[in-house]
Amino acid sequence: MTTTQPLIPRLCIIGVGLIGGSLARALREVGAVGEVIGAGRGEDNLRTAVRLGVVNRYDTDVTRAVTDADVVVVAVPLGAISSVLRAVAPHLTPDCVLTDVGSAKGSVVADVERIYGAIPPNFVPGHPIAGTEKSGVEASFATLFQRRRVILTPLAETAVTAYRLIRRMWELTGAEVVDMGVRHHDAVLAATSHLPHVLAYTLVDTLARLDDRAEVFRYAAGGFRDFTRIASSDPQMWHDICVANREQLLEMIALFSADLAQLAEAIRRDDRAAILAAFQRAKRARDNLYLD
Repeated sequence: MTTTQPLIPRLCIIGVGLIGGSLARALREVGAVGEVIGAGRGEDNLRTAVRLGVVNRYDTDVTRAVTDADVVVVAVPLGAISSVLRAVAPHLTPDCVLTDVGSAKGSVVADVERIYGAIPPNFVPGHPIAGTEKSGVEASFATLFQRRRVILTPLAETAVTAYRLIRRMWELTGAEVVDMGVRHHDAVLAATSHLPHVLAYTLVDTLARLDDRAEVFRYAAGGFRDFTRIASSDPQMWHDICVANREQLLEMIALFSADLAQLAEAIRRDDRAAILAAFQRAKRARDNLYLD
């Protein structure tokens, strides 16, 4: 009797948090992986990952963790990716496929090129458009990526076999996989993800510094809770994203600031037609979006 080889016999996930943990859970649920090795600096989190059955074993030394891995997924904050890549580069087998889940691709590609001297054929940059405001392996769940998009940004140097493997890996989680250029990805995410997080953090920070902040938050309605929910996300992660994608993010902040200043001027002038027109345009645009 023959047994079917899993898609990824040995998977190493560096950074077993919400994304890395959910990926491991999803792949294990469909039998797409053999052994899953967790790696990272937080040993308590890694022990929890073993206890929850997310990974088979763990190692706090990433150079040992990647030994003989068929796929290595780097799921650490953007600011830590460079040091992780530098540590594991000499220890990956020639056939090992390397991928990541970073929210800004330009910085990751630059890190890889700087460390390797060139883009390795088995490197496939990726970014799952999924998540919650929670973090850590205990926040992970197998259905996180179902009906969500995962963006791959393959490069000219990327081998077709490596690309197909990573594409299939994400498809098996229930995700819709799309391809995009690196710079275009960073521009789109600056507008749709990075800017909203910056706005949420800034609004909460502004209100928290008011003299009557306790009363302000006591009477906050559902709209405030919905809009600012993402300000409960990991501050270090979003700090790293702002730094990594600063050029594209600054362009979006400038555009939004100009529009906000224009609206403020309309309110100051009591230009009711301009205020209503801006809100009507926004409502039409929002009502025509497919976000669910």
